[in-house]
Amino acid sequence: MGKMSQRKGADGEKELALILQEKGYNVKRGGSLNYGAFPDVMGLPGVHIEVKRREKLNLLSAIQQAQTDAARFHDGQPAVFHRRNREPWLVTMTLEEWITLYRKAAGSNDG
Repeated sequence: MGKMSQRKGADGEKELALILQEKGYNVKRGGSLNYGAFPDVMGLPGVHIEVKRREKLNLLSAIQQAQTDAARFHDGQPAVFHRRNREPWLVTMTLEEWITLYRKAAGSNDG
C-alpha cells in the first residue's frame, strides 16, 4: 500500500471516529499504521468497524476482511464503514450479521 493510500485510510479513521464521538459514542482509533494489531476504530458496542476510504471499493473483499477481523478481535458484528470523496458515510454488512445485531439491540432472540 502506498503512502498516499495509507494516509487516506488514516484520515478516514480519524474522520469516522470524530463523527461517532460527536454523536456521543466513546470510540477511538486503533492507531496509525498498526498493521492489523488493533481494529480501525474501537469502542462501538457490538460492532467491529472496518474503515474504507476509497473511490473504488471491492465490498465483498472488505466484508470478508471485516468478518475475519471481527472473529479475531471478538468485538462485535462485522461492518464496513466506507465513503468516497465528497460522499456520505455508508455502512455495509451482511443481512445475517445485521439481523444478529438488530436482535441484540431489540432484546429479541426469536425469528
